[in-house]
Amino acid sequence: MHVGITTLSDNSADFGFLAEWGLSLLIDIDGFKVLMDTGMGVSTVHNARLLDVDFTGLDAIVLSHGHIDHTGGLMGVLRLSGPKKVVAHPDIWKPRFSSRSHPGGRGIGTPYSRKEYERNGASFVLSRDPVRLAENVITSGEVPMRTEYEKLDEGLFYEESPGERRPDPFNDDLSLAIKTGRGLIVVLGCAHRGPVNIMRHLCKVTGEDHVYGVVGGTHLVRADDERIQNTINDFKELKIRKVVCSHCTGFKAAAMMADAFGDRFIFNKAGMRLVFDIE
Repeated sequence: MHVGITTLSDNSADFGFLAEWGLSLLIDIDGFKVLMDTGMGVSTVHNARLLDVDFTGLDAIVLSHGHIDHTGGLMGVLRLSGPKKVVAHPDIWKPRFSSRSHPGGRGIGTPYSRKEYERNGASFVLSRDPVRLAENVITSGEVPMRTEYEKLDEGLFYEESPGERRPDPFNDDLSLAIKTGRGLIVVLGCAHRGPVNIMRHLCKVTGEDHVYGVVGGTHLVRADDERIQNTINDFKELKIRKVVCSHCTGFKAAAMMADAFGDRFIFNKAGMRLVFDIE
């Protein structure tokens, strides 16, 4: 089984590529191609051109949640890809806000309406439950909060009705599982509901008992040392062999993971290509 993951957008970039706060990962599973998220804006399309990526060959696009740093590049991708299936949660268009850096709350939601995306070729599959994309590829659906130490970000909100803002529960936080002969490869968007919660949930959904590799954002950028260490301990319990973190992981958490996992850890960045060849 061949699994290739190319990072088209991330906060950091390899030489010659464009860095931008956000995430976009092109995943190729034995020729089945999924784009997980589309970055903040121009970086996904820009870096795809440098890598000779042809979006017309995509089998599906998955949006991990309704934040602009994961959905902002979708319109640019659709203009190059033509009509595509887009898998997401029904809450993807809820108005989202951050209380940081702006006293009134800064809007950080999906930038265009459903109709605007559909006019540009998007065919949405909206589901609260896991969606099977291929025989060995499935989305998480809604993820229950199980661990005591993984908490939602208190600085992020959604608007239930005009002027009524509430802490965001991130019910739309989707991740992806690829079932291999050595365990799951889990692809995270931002892991707002906790990377360990997500991986344990995906193990239950798929019937697997461990995770071979995890790739993506872990949302540990504001976590204290205790939470980071608890996360590392649970990663070890899940028997993870490859830890490839980036985006919202944060440098402190990345450094602690690098120390804990050694050469099993990779700090990901735009322009990188990862290959998992698994029998």
